Amino acid sequence: MSNLKAVAEHSKVSIATVSRVINNDPKVSKVTVLKVQASISALEYKPNRVAQRLRSSKGKTKLLGLIIPDIQNPFFVDVVRGVEDYAYQHNFAVMIGNFGQDEKKEKLYLDIFQSENIDGLIVAPIHGKDKGIENLVKKDIPVVCIDRGLTEIDVDVVKVDNENGAFNAIDHLLSMGHKRIAFISGNFKIPTYIERLSGYKRALDKYGIAYDESLVFARNSDYKSGFEIANKILELENRPTAIFSGNNLLTLGALEAIHAKDINIPEEISIIGFDDMPWSISLNPPLTAVRQPGFDMGKKAAEMLYERMVDPSKKKEKVILKTELMIRKSTARIE
Repeated sequence: MSNLKAVAEHSKVSIATVSRVINNDPKVSKVTVLKVQASISALEYKPNRVAQRLRSSKGKTKLLGLIIPDIQNPFFVDVVRGVEDYAYQHNFAVMIGNFGQDEKKEKLYLDIFQSENIDGLIVAPIHGKDKGIENLVKKDIPVVCIDRGLTEIDVDVVKVDNENGAFNAIDHLLSMGHKRIAFISGNFKIPTYIERLSGYKRALDKYGIAYDESLVFARNSDYKSGFEIANKILELENRPTAIFSGNNLLTLGALEAIHAKDINIPEEISIIGFDDMPWSISLNPPLTAVRQPGFDMGKKAAEMLYERMVDPSKKKEKVILKTELMIRKSTARIE
């Protein structure tokens, strides 16, 4: 079935114009209306009547936009649950976009959400200088950033204390005698991972251990990257005694690589993941991990967005939630 973008391309107008025609905006010229209606008919496009019914006489949609970087990541599934829980309690529906760290895909969702006249947006920006999100803020569309913020513009943000979370993980390993600790990170264009690297460095500094750039590996935040980087680490001549993994998908990839080489955890290598998972305790051995409150983050972001919609002049707020190091059996002391 054709979508708004296809209709817009067929009629050679913007997605926003197609949406206005569908919603009987009197400001659209008759010529444009006829052109868009002809495209809708030719493409057999069926407008989303449920979304239309959500619209009030004041032009409000009772509709929130939520854009996340990876729906496969269990952490963001928890965030979605938190947002949806709060939204439902306040009679809002949620439209979700999953952009997979693809800038073009993020832009598509931003265009579509604007055409649907969302009341506000919750988003994990693709990086700290995300111009698409900045433009929405400048248009006075209520925006709350989750997991990461923007570096060029003031905006409401809710995230976790990434630096302290990473610091506590590395401090735990260092206290057990580990000195060569590899860090498998996501892309450093994402502020989240820069903050986790800062925590990694701060812990090393506490113990008087020099930072070794060759032990830090940054790529995509996915399973494949975790697997490939871990393989590289495990083949080093002077292999690290421990691995700190930057998110749960990277951790899963690293664990797969370790098990494929029949390397015993924690006897031969220790591992800590950033992101605890419900099934971490069921792994063999149970995984030591940094727990971050994804559900609470989502719920708090939705609450902040609602408050921003009620009072647009309200002072911008930055909420930092605490992490917790869940110590299990994937780490061991070395001499």
